[in-house]
Amino acid sequence: MDMPLVSVIVLNWNGVGFLEECLNSLSNQSYKFSETIVVDNGSTDGSLELVKKKFFGSVKLIENGRNLGFSGGNNRGINAATGSYILLLNNDAVAERRWIEELVVAAEKDPKVGMCASKVLSYENRNIIDNVGHLIYRDGLNRGKGRLEEDNGQYDNEEEVFFPSGCAALYRKKMFDEIGLFDEDFFAYGDDTDIGIRGRLAGWKCIYVPSAIVLHKYSGSSSPYSELKAFYVERNRVWIAVKYFPLTILLISPYYTLVRFVLQAYGAMRGRGAAGRFTSQYSKIKLLSVLFKAYFSALKGLGRVLAKRKEIKSLKKVSDNEIYSWFSLYGISAREIALKE
Repeated sequence: MDMPLVSVIVLNWNGVGFLEECLNSLSNQSYKFSETIVVDNGSTDGSLELVKKKFFGSVKLIENGRNLGFSGGNNRGINAATGSYILLLNNDAVAERRWIEELVVAAEKDPKVGMCASKVLSYENRNIIDNVGHLIYRDGLNRGKGRLEEDNGQYDNEEEVFFPSGCAALYRKKMFDEIGLFDEDFFAYGDDTDIGIRGRLAGWKCIYVPSAIVLHKYSGSSSPYSELKAFYVERNRVWIAVKYFPLTILLISPYYTLVRFVLQAYGAMRGRGAAGRFTSQYSKIKLLSVLFKAYFSALKGLGRVLAKRKEIKSLKKVSDNEIYSWFSLYGISAREIALKE
């Protein structure tokens, strides 16, 4: 049996403290039909020197010279890849030995599987789940399924999920060839949501593979509650909704945003959820300022997003009823998305 070649892309931006352990975990994989591509987004912390010194000849290194974001950086890696499958792995993640093998075996069972989600556990405490795929809120925000739950085997069955976390995801190259690559306007955060929904619209499935395990240092390569993250998360979720949601859901999505804002305001006052963590580091005024900038940027880019919405119609192979069902099958409540970390 011919085993498919897998291209693993590790995107790096000033991750010298994480990169060696990440790349060592790929060197030790049980699956040998793979290539590793390190894409560096203009690091200045010695990352390039580390790769050239310790992994010379074993990885393909792409030097971008500047920060192209998650989407732009990974697109450069995908364009250089030669594998039938593309695997993305965060530089702050460590893959268990059978990670690649388990994902490939699962994907090979069904040619309609375009994406596979890993079981991502906390690096600091592997009894705690980081995510087992992603869930979607009715205004375009998403959250990792199972996040911060204790792992008691409740997610040990292989099953269909909405889309994988870009932290540790498998994508069929054929799917990218059909639907295109990551949207570089997003830059960071929401990129995996964008490609996941686009793949689902084109009729591709996503399977969660519990035996494909990765340990993740959550937001190790960036602050989990930074101004930049808050800006991109809020702006990009607007673009997700406009780009993909059926008109009926899009028109009522502001109501769900209002509900979320009310709960996040409560969280900011009581120190709960992402809003509470953000305001404990900065201030409530700073949070409002970030939201204003996010919506201003979203409106500036609205023309481009609407044009993409029209283009995407040609990819659509699922009914609106199936899209509506996603919000029931893979939906998340306002309370959970607003008040849980």
